[in-house]
Amino acid sequence: MSAVPLSTFETAEEPPVSLWRDAWFRLKRNRLALFGLAVVLVLALAAVFGPYLTPYDYLGQDLEARNAAPSLTHLFGADDLGRDVFSRVVYGTRTAFLVAVIVTLVAVLIGLTLGAVAGFFGDPFDRVIMWLTDVTMSVPNLLLVVVINASLKSPITNWMEARYLETLNPFYRQTVWVDFILVFGSMALIAWPPYARLVRAQVLSIRSRPYITAAQALGLSNWIVIKRYVIPNALGPLIVSVSAGLGTAMVLESAFSFLGVGVNPPTPSWGNMISDGLRVWQHYPHLLAAPAAVLGLASVAFSFLGDGLNDALNPRGSK
Repeated sequence: MSAVPLSTFETAEEPPVSLWRDAWFRLKRNRLALFGLAVVLVLALAAVFGPYLTPYDYLGQDLEARNAAPSLTHLFGADDLGRDVFSRVVYGTRTAFLVAVIVTLVAVLIGLTLGAVAGFFGDPFDRVIMWLTDVTMSVPNLLLVVVINASLKSPITNWMEARYLETLNPFYRQTVWVDFILVFGSMALIAWPPYARLVRAQVLSIRSRPYITAAQALGLSNWIVIKRYVIPNALGPLIVSVSAGLGTAMVLESAFSFLGVGVNPPTPSWGNMISDGLRVWQHYPHLLAAPAAVLGLASVAFSFLGDGLNDALNPRGSK
């Protein structure tokens, strides 16, 4: 009886599937999440390259086309100054993404740091940080932004005007950066508490696990344990929250610009475009419909993407 080759009974072992690869497989099966991802990618590309591809300058005026209806010449029509609405909406995408990404990044860094410290070290850090979180969340968002803008914008612009008169450097006339800095700072101050609470809850459930105890038994410092083992294992829910936070930041920036305490003209923002269109929407509805539709689409896309990421990264909780 001839011997059967050992290779006949050997089976090839399948390579292990990583967490992120498995999450991507689940995300691809969610059509709404893929739709949201596609819209977000298109908006991101428009924010980066759109201003170079638009048919008109966002500040260019054509007085003969004032309040023109949508056409092949002006896809979204023209406003009361003859500026192409499509070009301004595309440039407003850059404003929205710039504010949303920077505000969310700053808020996540603050929330991640404070939440990890509060959850890992406990009292007295936990008590102080959670008190600060509760105080920040108790202040109305709009009130805080209005106070910051009203108290800081005028002194900063006056200082820049004085520097310009002394040096004649045109940089000091670029007050648009004052709007962006104040918007970034004020929105980051109101956006970090939810991230801190989320990270704290994750750290509290992670710090008592065996691999954390083993790392501490090996003599690793607390900061190394937090950096190598605690924070990476808390990133899943944080990524989902960041996706939703980007959409929320876009809506907040538009709301603040709509009320006149955000990015001010002539810099295009969906919020100030909606504010301008609201005054004449009965006669020229396209001036309101175009920026409002894009803002609504962006908000829905981030919501779909956030739900899809939650299902992909937390399959047990989605059932």
